[in-house]
Amino acid sequence: MGAEPGSDPAAGRTQTDARRARVQEEWQEQQNLRRLQVMMQFLLASIAQDRTMTVDEAAQLVAHTRNAALRMFPGREMAYNLLCRPKIQRAMRERFQIQ
Repeated sequence: MGAEPGSDPAAGRTQTDARRARVQEEWQEQQNLRRLQVMMQFLLASIAQDRTMTVDEAAQLVAHTRNAALRMFPGREMAYNLLCRPKIQRAMRERFQIQ
């Protein structure tokens, strides 16, 4: 028994492939979000706890973290500035007593 007239098996595969691609993209985004959370926790803990870290070293660490975040989430600089930047600024102010 062959395919029904008018049915296109390739169209079914295309939909399945598209669904798989969406699931893969969503999974990758979740992985990247988790990585960003871990990076931010590490950054904030390092700034707060490493008493040998200078303000210049902290600023370099912040820049590297920002660059990594924007590589994982291209085009989302505004979201980074709204969500991550205030936490980093607060940690830098508290640690280095800067205004």
